[in-house]
Amino acid sequence: MNDRPAGPRCAALVGPYLSGKTTLLEALLFASGTTHRRGAVKDGSTVGDHSLEARARQMTTELNVAAATFLGDSWTILDCPGSVELAWEAQTALAAADVAVVVCEPETERALTLSPLFKFLDDHAIPHMVFINKMDNASARVSEVMAALQSVSQRPLVLRQVPMPDPEGKAIGYVDLVSERAYRYKPGQASDLIKLPDDLLEEEKVTRAGLVEKLADFDDALLEQLLEDVQPSKAEIYRHLTQNLSTDRIVPVFLGSALFDHGVRRLWKALRHEAPAVAQTAARLGLTDPGKETVAQVIKTYHAPHSGKLSLVRVWNGTITDGMTLGGVRVAGILRLTGAHQEKLAAAQAGEVVALARMEGVATGAVLATGTAPALPKLPPPEPVYGLTLAAEKRSDDVKLTSAIAKLVEEDPTLQLEQNPELQEMILWGQGDIHLQIAIDRLRHKYSLPVTARRPQVPYKETIRKGTAQHARFKRQSGGHGQFADIQIEVKPLPRATGHVFTDAVVGGAIPRNYIPAVEEGVMEYLRHGPLGFPVVDVSVTLTTGQFHSVDSSDQAFKTCARMAMSEAMPKCEPVLLEPIHHVDISVPNAFTSRVQRVISGRRGQILGYDAKPGWDGWDVVTAQLPQAELHDLIVELRSVTLGVGTYSEHFDHLQELTGKLAERAMAGRGEQAAQ
Repeated sequence: MNDRPAGPRCAALVGPYLSGKTTLLEALLFASGTTHRRGAVKDGSTVGDHSLEARARQMTTELNVAAATFLGDSWTILDCPGSVELAWEAQTALAAADVAVVVCEPETERALTLSPLFKFLDDHAIPHMVFINKMDNASARVSEVMAALQSVSQRPLVLRQVPMPDPEGKAIGYVDLVSERAYRYKPGQASDLIKLPDDLLEEEKVTRAGLVEKLADFDDALLEQLLEDVQPSKAEIYRHLTQNLSTDRIVPVFLGSALFDHGVRRLWKALRHEAPAVAQTAARLGLTDPGKETVAQVIKTYHAPHSGKLSLVRVWNGTITDGMTLGGVRVAGILRLTGAHQEKLAAAQAGEVVALARMEGVATGAVLATGTAPALPKLPPPEPVYGLTLAAEKRSDDVKLTSAIAKLVEEDPTLQLEQNPELQEMILWGQGDIHLQIAIDRLRHKYSLPVTARRPQVPYKETIRKGTAQHARFKRQSGGHGQFADIQIEVKPLPRATGHVFTDAVVGGAIPRNYIPAVEEGVMEYLRHGPLGFPVVDVSVTLTTGQFHSVDSSDQAFKTCARMAMSEAMPKCEPVLLEPIHHVDISVPNAFTSRVQRVISGRRGQILGYDAKPGWDGWDVVTAQLPQAELHDLIVELRSVTLGVGTYSEHFDHLQELTGKLAERAMAGRGEQAAQ
């Protein structure tokens, strides 16, 4: 087994919500001696999930960082959020890690939830191993779980242990397939080495042979040994496992229970001996010859209540010292994080994950260097799929709210703030309702800014079905100069998506040229709110003739007259409501395609077709057109019918007439909004 010193390394714990990642973090810290007592998620005493938002939900709501030392090796463990709505933060952490530990439950029906995660790991060639957690309460056989996991992994899974069951079938220990040793679990302590049970001998030999055969797929010399019935040594097997893990050729699988410390020390040893060093990870990312230059990359931004802005970085090369200039910004402090605890450092070397204080203007993903920053991969945040209109409970906090949201967006770039002038709304966009509720809680807890949240309005429009001619006269005399304007206009519908057209057809000086712009301004002002209460589109207005008074006519008089003419003409033109229709591409495993089609139909959607998703085995893309009014909580229903893995992208396509009760409901809703 390789026992070389590797320098500081970084492992990321990833997996679905409720798989037990934060509990595994506690077990790893306790087993390494980093902590002297184990915390529990249910009583809010864990090192990770220390924020109010996380403890209220008993779930990881942002990246947890913990420094640890195991058998003299320095590690940073990144406990990643498991919610699909926070997946981008987990992916950003994975991109900075030397190895990922995929934590999952021994349930075959939930294996599909790992499909996007395995796809991301393999697409980015990130070395990863699997820890099947909660083996103390497994309902399925390990072989069944392995088959289910293999169905969603592009890389071959290599089982490293055989569970040792008690008479009731519960795992009380394991057999290590490389060392061929048996161990009995001892909660909170290292497992006891025991004699390999006779009834497991045959299963152990068959499973071990399968492990070696999978390794032989990547090495001709090893394959030749097997063909000649020569068994490789344990040292050779460990060497092949280490090489193939670092190149993301195989996925080692370990068993245990984080809650009872089962298998945790074995996982630690696998990480210690088989995970790549930082130099290998940097080379995988494209940093092949950095020389003596110091290079680091920001993987997360925090705004801490007392210490201000913190930029969490992975140091890829060189050394960061307090006070040095990095990426054009002075380092105002170096902190090692373990949950909420911060330890000040004088320097950080390659491989470490540390927080740099007050790096203003430095965003998540930024590459910081003492010289020219090299190009390293940066993950773009996903497009938002869910929005809420926010407003401060106190009007006096409006400016403060915008500033606080800007900090939230800096911490989490998957949030987007939209200031919609047409709807006069401030809309916060994100990856789902849980995502936005976490953001709202942070506004309340971190910035003392309670807000109200509601569904955003739909930007309905209106147009006309027929044209008309209209005469209007505005005359007012109240002593001194009066007001006078007289115009005749023609209003006609235009083809969809044409916009507004104003035409001046006045001849013979019936209206002086200097008053024409005022008429156009009055027309356009009216079109902002038509007879149904919505902006008017696809309308042509032609000014044909009119009259003026040399003394009483003015710009204001003609502007007012134009509004009068439009307000009288438009109701005669059969106004009709238009709703925005969006083109939607929904990505789902093909087992759920028919369910998704029913969801689309139930939301007044039109299915255009579906096809295999390129590069995704067993996935479809369903293409459809849906009204924007039906998109608000589409992601919620989509995830509920696809075990949380379905997603979609959309863009505006066209406007479509809306009549009947749906139109009445839309107009009533706009009226209620205006009254608030």
